[in-house]
Amino acid sequence: MSSYAELHALSNFSFLRGASHPAELIARAHSLGYRALALTDECSLAGVVRAHEAAAALPAAPAGAPAGSGGEAFKLIVGAEFRTACGLKLVLLAPELKAYGQICRLITLGRRRSKKGGYRLMRADFERDLTACLALWVPSRPAQEAQGRWLRDFFDGRGWVAVELHRGADDGARLAQLCSLARRCGLPAVAAGDVHMHVRSRRALQDVLTAVRHGCTIDEAGWRLYPNAERHLRPLEQLRAIYPRELLEQSVAIAERCTFSLAQLHYEYPPELVPAGLTASEHLRALTEAGLRRRWPQGVPAAVRELISRELALIAELHYEHFFLTVHDLVEYARAQRILCQGRGSAANSAVCYALGITEIDPARTQLLFERFISRERNEPPDIDVDFEHERREEVIQYIYDKYGRERAALAATVICYRTRSAIRDVARALGIGQEDTGRLARLQMWWEPAGELRQAVAHSGLAIEPARLALLTRLVRELVGFPRHLSQHVGGFVISGEPLSTLVPIENAAMPKRTVIQWDKDDLESLGLLKVDVLALGMLTALRRCFDLIEAYRGTRLSMQDIPPGDTATFDMICRAETVGVFQIESRAQMSMLPRLQPRCFYDLVIEVAIVRPGPIQGDMVHPYLQRRENPQAVTYPSEAL
Repeated sequence: MSSYAELHALSNFSFLRGASHPAELIARAHSLGYRALALTDECSLAGVVRAHEAAAALPAAPAGAPAGSGGEAFKLIVGAEFRTACGLKLVLLAPELKAYGQICRLITLGRRRSKKGGYRLMRADFERDLTACLALWVPSRPAQEAQGRWLRDFFDGRGWVAVELHRGADDGARLAQLCSLARRCGLPAVAAGDVHMHVRSRRALQDVLTAVRHGCTIDEAGWRLYPNAERHLRPLEQLRAIYPRELLEQSVAIAERCTFSLAQLHYEYPPELVPAGLTASEHLRALTEAGLRRRWPQGVPAAVRELISRELALIAELHYEHFFLTVHDLVEYARAQRILCQGRGSAANSAVCYALGITEIDPARTQLLFERFISRERNEPPDIDVDFEHERREEVIQYIYDKYGRERAALAATVICYRTRSAIRDVARALGIGQEDTGRLARLQMWWEPAGELRQAVAHSGLAIEPARLALLTRLVRELVGFPRHLSQHVGGFVISGEPLSTLVPIENAAMPKRTVIQWDKDDLESLGLLKVDVLALGMLTALRRCFDLIEAYRGTRLSMQDIPPGDTATFDMICRAETVGVFQIESRAQMSMLPRLQPRCFYDLVIEVAIVRPGPIQGDMVHPYLQRRENPQAVTYPSEAL
């Protein structure tokens, strides 16, 4: 029984092309008995972390069965598909760590040459610095033999002709033509699938995505749609009926050459943060001691000294010193420029952060829970969100780019995914539903309601949509919700590396000028253990700075953040009355609804109150406005009322 490895598969991270999640492709290939699957999104590695997680989560491989190169139950091969301006179509695979870095740099090169969302590569870009990569040539119709000879010259022993057959009327002739072409070019041939979906039933959704990508309806798409649903992961029996045995076995031979896994990636911290002759731990301790002397010139309280010793020991054990040094460097720069900044979130539980000037929460005047910030048991990287004046945050961002260079610093991405209303709009347009009816359809659906409720809403709305088309729309919307739509930039999460970032993850241009982003979002970074520094903007800090300027102009006294009284009774009286319009963290309707009920009278009470509402009882599955509305249709269904 011939084995097979799929070497050309696109996920929905080839935006508006692939019709399956990376995890769906991995699970399906594993269940079909494939030896491996190569995720080869177009000029992108945005989905490989999701695929890596899916492969790692599969049941352990039986004894004697081949496993992934990173110890997973199933082998994931990392690669990417590329198209050049001259019509060349290649799939590059990473058999080892060096090849992975080369693919990252090539993607970065193509993406940085183009506006956000596009890329531009020439054939000459493949003639250098790809010495470790494997290459599959996907011939066009008609095939250009010169491209095959070029591949043989520049990928000697590492190039193949991809034979991709999808039960077309001319499959026999196409197979003979490609095998003959491979012999003339001196290249071996290999079976591949050009997979766009994990199962055949995603064909309709794939057609919708194609129509959305081209800005037309399905009826208008014509030859831009694939003629059948064969671009899915097919059972081995079907593949043996289509391909010669040697082409299937060649795919397995290529897969066996690929030993790279994302688990092999090694993150390097910026070396310039630690002075010569000191270790990172020694330098962090010295900065902390200097901060303690500044905070308590009369002597450090014994309880605080004990806290500091415990925190520094845990930071050293988990090797997080560079992260604290990076954030401290940003805070010091901001203060030197008289830019107000303040760490928030769980970092407020750290006495080390207070000593370094990252936060202003005095551990001598409150109870800190350091384990909420860093825990040995959770084994999660620390998260320090630092807010800067919103009018001057860009200065801090450009300082990071200037200090580390755009080769070693970039913003994390945010994967923008389809939600119910956006899915309804795109699917309805693709199905040829008019613009006015599409808008009415989208307004009928609340964000918290299941897509299946759309049929009932339409029945009571008077919209004239045929039942069959409405049923199809509902099914497609349900499938499309959660699909990635495009990459956007994170609000301020920076990844900073000691080595060029482009060897770790591809970098591309953001929509904003002078901004670059990596192709992984914050969840992907956490999965691989990479550290992210959040450089955020807060309008309230700008308001505070203007207040300090006003007081200094009138009274001649310059105040700072630590001069604000920590427990003013009149302030808490206003908070308990929910007079908090414009007060960061407690200004939302949900927060203002909860404040009079809990009556917070100190800082720790506020911490508890904010934690109850954020991320909130809806996300915590305590209540749900949709279920509440079904039980009481007259009820107002805002989250604050749901509390």
